Amino acid sequence: MDIQRTVEAIWRMESARLVITLSRVVNDVGLAEDLAQETFANALVQWPVDGMPDNPAAWLTAVGRRKAIDYIRRERARMEKYAEIATDPLADVDDPGPVGDDMLALVFVACHPVLSRESRAALTLRMVGGLSTDEIARAFLVPSATIGQRISRAKRTLAEARVPFEVPSTEELPARLSAVLEVVYLIFNEGYAATSGDRWVRQDLAEEAMRFGRILTGLLPKEPEVHGLVALMELQASRFRARTGPAGEQVLLADQDRSRWDRTLISHGLKELARAIDLRRPLGPYTIQAAIAGCHSRARTFAETDWEAIVALYDALGQLAPSPVVEVNRAVALLHADGPEAALVALDQVGADPRMARYHLFAAVRGEVLQRLGRAGDAAEELERAADLAPTRHERTMLLERAAASNRSGAG
Repeated sequence: MDIQRTVEAIWRMESARLVITLSRVVNDVGLAEDLAQETFANALVQWPVDGMPDNPAAWLTAVGRRKAIDYIRRERARMEKYAEIATDPLADVDDPGPVGDDMLALVFVACHPVLSRESRAALTLRMVGGLSTDEIARAFLVPSATIGQRISRAKRTLAEARVPFEVPSTEELPARLSAVLEVVYLIFNEGYAATSGDRWVRQDLAEEAMRFGRILTGLLPKEPEVHGLVALMELQASRFRARTGPAGEQVLLADQDRSRWDRTLISHGLKELARAIDLRRPLGPYTIQAAIAGCHSRARTFAETDWEAIVALYDALGQLAPSPVVEVNRAVALLHADGPEAALVALDQVGADPRMARYHLFAAVRGEVLQRLGRAGDAAEELERAADLAPTRHERTMLLERAAASNRSGAG
């Protein structure tokens, strides 16, 4: 048994719950996350020697609690709290208290307004999603060192501000919503297209993000962007079964068997999209993206997709939330609506952005466009560059196969 891989898998499943438990002991989510990391490090040392415990989650919780209590004992300023916990170390730790959903409380703490937007997203992906610093860096298209600094500063800021572990009041929720939606969608995206490892998708993360979204619709039923985000996630998640082949390889949208799409999720997602629109408020970026996903979901085949409508929606999204990634996606829509020449112009306009040098999908899309223009050699070079940047083994393999095929067509 590969103990390190086993511990990493358990970390994915249990890290957020352990942070929640330890937060209730030490009243500091940053410290709780540090203690959780120490606990998992202990597991890496002890489990190879002593063997796997019968209940790994219980072992981690017990060790984490002992670490938390030891920390409180050492801190004179926390003597009163320690005396309370030391009387019964298990008292109230498992009691959810007034918070209806501890996981949602953890999201709101990590997304507290005392933090910058970038720090909120990075910290929540770390504490709630259980992602590594490298994985978060790829999600943001920035160096790993930058993300590490953001996470460290965020935890210090939360501790200094004494941010409580709780869901904000109903009056505070709308002002806190934007950062939370951003983070929930980032978690979903890590599940929808994993940035590391051997799996192209990580359905557990995507399902957790959808659960967060559905809870938010209950808390804020009159906020259209909450419904828009849930619609977007469900419409995208409906394709999970069709997105991978027998060996776990990626299957592109054009090649997917649409009979395998989850019609229940599509139906629910379209209803959530309708709810967002029916609230008759200006459409936000998540609702517009959900409308794009809705165009794909309604098309019986790839050829029947309303690409002109999708280009128009990307135009609106680019005005509302400008991003080079949005422009790359718009270029894909242009490829199918207006042809490869228009798509190449759009790609070259965004290619000067330094972030595109680290974005493998930019090179992958440009390679496809060049191939359609008959520039097989140039296309192969772009596809090879995309493969070098690709974060997962399956993506690298697929891109290299496409590059080889382009080279063969050029030689022929």
